[in-house]
Amino acid sequence: MEKTQYSFVTFTWRITAAHVITYFIAGILAFNLFNYAEVFAEGDMAVLMKPVDSPWVMAGTALNIFRGILFGIVLWPFRTVILETRYGWLYLFGLFLGLAILGTSGPAPGSFEGIIYTNFPVLDQIIGLRETVFQTLLFSLIVFYWYKYPKKIWTSLSILIVVLLLMMIIAGLLVIHT
Repeated sequence: MEKTQYSFVTFTWRITAAHVITYFIAGILAFNLFNYAEVFAEGDMAVLMKPVDSPWVMAGTALNIFRGILFGIVLWPFRTVILETRYGWLYLFGLFLGLAILGTSGPAPGSFEGIIYTNFPVLDQIIGLRETVFQTLLFSLIVFYWYKYPKKIWTSLSILIVVLLLMMIIAGLLVIHT
């Protein structure tokens, strides 16, 4: 069986775009559904998280372009497992869930280390996983199906969406600094 050839640049773009877009979607949903403005301003979260009106928080989606590129570079050697197996999306999701969410090397809330070493109540940590797990699942499905059903429209849409997100972020940052 002949293996499909993938372009590193195309692969990295798709990983980056899927990450940035799903990061934004999950963030906006969680922000509105879980009242992040209030949650981040009080209790333990106020010590851990910057306020939602911080320029760094506002720029978070744009800055995640660099994280997406990192993901593309790191996932490149595993592309055939992710893209050419029947459950590639599930392997990708499991990889992120196991290594980046639950198995982090630092005590991030919701991770194995976080439950052991932080003072956050376990229930709060588990509830806090909703956004991250949703984003990672959506990301994994988009990457997998983008390769299963490649169309130029998906690339064009991804470019348009990422550019619009960047423009909105820049406009928002300019508004708060004027």
